[in-house]
Formats: sequence, structure tokens, C-alpha cells
Amino acid sequence: MTAATIYYVSILASRRHGTIYIGVCNNLGNRLTLHRAGQGSEFAKKDGVTRLVYMETYTSPQEAITREKQQKNWRRDWKIRLIEENNLEWADLSHLL
Repeated sequence: MTAATIYYVSILASRRHGTIYIGVCNNLGNRLTLHRAGQGSEFAKKDGVTRLVYMETYTSPQEAITREKQQKNWRRDWKIRLIEENNLEWADLSHLL
């Protein structure tokens, strides 16, 4: 029996109230490593977006993609509220992986 794949919707930031990047993947640790090496995305690389400030987990890739698209369409203040309801200081959460 194999373990179920976990899909992550994550919000990365350059700093508190800085540039925000929302993405979906099934290996968040690896994706963060790529972002930090400047290989995750051109957008994140350009603005130094490497701090994991929020994440959600899903067992279905479709659910994760739907949630990612929903969050990307939100107003910036809604994204900030979501982050700060769970991580007021915008601390890097990568140690939780």
C-alpha cells in the first residue's frame, strides 16, 4: 500500500506585506528549494519571494488547483487577512514540512 499524495497550495512572500506568490505542487519542500535557488518561477525570482507564510493541504490535485485559482483571484487584502489569521508575523513556515 502506498501513501496518498499530498497536494499543497502555498503562499510565499518576499517579506511581511511584501510581494505574494501563490502556487500549487505535490512536493512543497522541493518547490521551496527551487524557489530559493532562483528556479521556481521568474516572478518569484524577480521579487525574491522565498518565505513560506501559508499553506493548505489537499488529497486531490483538482481541489488544490481550484483553491489556488480561487486565491489568485482574491483581492490583496483578502490574501493578507488569510496569512495573518494563521501567521501574524509572516514567519517562514518551511520548518513545518
